Amino acid sequence: MTDLTCDNPDILDLQSRLDDPDAGVRRIALIELADLEDPDGLPWLVRALRSDPAPEVRGEAARLLEAWEEPEVVSALCAALADADESVRGAAAQSLSELKSAEAGGVILPWAEHPDAFVRASALRALRELRLADAAPLARRALDDTDAFVRREAVGILGWLRQLDALPALARLASDDPDTEVRRAATGALGLASDTAVLPALRAALRDREWQVREEAATTLGKLGLAEAGPVLVEALADNYWQVRLRAARALGRLRFAAALPALVELLGHAISNLRKEAALALGELADPDALPALQAAEQDGDPEVRKAVRIAIAQVQGIAR
Repeated sequence: MTDLTCDNPDILDLQSRLDDPDAGVRRIALIELADLEDPDGLPWLVRALRSDPAPEVRGEAARLLEAWEEPEVVSALCAALADADESVRGAAAQSLSELKSAEAGGVILPWAEHPDAFVRASALRALRELRLADAAPLARRALDDTDAFVRREAVGILGWLRQLDALPALARLASDDPDTEVRRAATGALGLASDTAVLPALRAALRDREWQVREEAATTLGKLGLAEAGPVLVEALADNYWQVRLRAARALGRLRFAAALPALVELLGHAISNLRKEAALALGELADPDALPALQAAEQDGDPEVRKAVRIAIAQVQGIAR
């Protein structure tokens, strides 16, 4: 791909504009070149990304290369993560995150240990959805990175790869990391295994100082389906943030935790309709006939979505009652 010669007349027609002194002309020529979708045009795009003096041209090249997974393209995008211009770095990171091939992952791996935190984080982000097993050791080391963005992306990789041996480290981050988003991501990643060993960390996360972490903890506990989580989820129904209450109600419905009935019934009168709806659906999951009077009263709710949820819940309860 280092050879800038080809036989395609459409590409040759663009060559003079690709070398035009005006950056705007070069940028438009790159767009037209990419529209040809011809691999023979890749050397010009890579050259522009690596060496064009105008950041707007380098950034355009980075965006246009997102659909190509050839090693030299991936290598150029990785190098652009350290570009002097922020917009070019961002465009390169976005294009790398769109890659799908394991071969591309092999090119990206070394960049996950680059001295620059943005480069490390962006490389880890690109590796996440590739589900490359070789990325797991890098991600585990990155859990101790000084940069929160890097730690967050490392958590994402370990979650996608379902690395059970990383659970203790993820539990530590969920409880102790100083960054809210890292704690939230680690809390979500604890759902990769239905193991009571993660319960202490999730209970702690359900009492985190930030509501986003508490919301994630309630969601994760619902996914795990561990009955031992019921009491702490009932406590979360009184959280100061309705978003946490909603996820706790949903989790309790999934767990079919019978002791939650009084608290869920109380939520049928909450001012926020989304929370009333979720409480009704959870009561339907419990299928306890004792919930019928409250659900029947809620059939007159002013929100149609709540009324629909109430009808579903009543049908579930009555189905069990029969």
